[in-house]
Amino acid sequence: MNTSVTSIKLVLLGEAAVGKSSIVLRFVSNDFAENKEPTIGAAFLTQRVTINEHTVKFEIWDTAGQERFASLAPMYYRNAQAALVVYDVTKPQSFIKARHWVKELHEQASKDIIIALVGNKIDMLQEGGERKVAREEGEKLAEEKGLLFFETSAKTGENVNDVFLGIGEKIPLKRAEEQNNANDEHESNNQRVDLNAANNGTGANSACSC
Repeated sequence: MNTSVTSIKLVLLGEAAVGKSSIVLRFVSNDFAENKEPTIGAAFLTQRVTINEHTVKFEIWDTAGQERFASLAPMYYRNAQAALVVYDVTKPQSFIKARHWVKELHEQASKDIIIALVGNKIDMLQEGGERKVAREEGEKLAEEKGLLFFETSAKTGENVNDVFLGIGEKIPLKRAEEQNNANDEHESNNQRVDLNAANNGTGANSACSC
């Protein structure tokens, strides 16, 4: 049986308060915090999943959405194999920001990066919230730019795991392994905080330098 583990560096980008940290918390700990504190700098978490009988370790950088942290984003998406660009389906401004991040990733990130466009907070539509970004808008952008597309609810967990599994299935594992080996030496001096190692499942913030 193949016991090798492939690491995939994944970064989350998007406007503040669209639910990036909540998506990660749901994926890593199957939990949801109603009033989550804003991320400062970036938080680092990991999660292992099995995809097609192969173990994949997601190394997730959850970046802060506030504008004052935007200039730090390249430090986190550099050498990333995957990115989640998240917006809030009830906030059209967040979709405009998502377009910006997609453009920046295509211009500055790895040419092979897999990008998933994620419309979050669909649970609010059942709670009386008004949809301001049509599903068709997201699907159109994804089709034009070659992105994966999902609509999710971090609150209920709807489609959250599908996002990460979809990315894992899209990335050729052999290529990811080769890139990991090439990056190992480059990143050997970087400090990382593996929140899973403490088994606390809380997704605490970490202003990491990478």
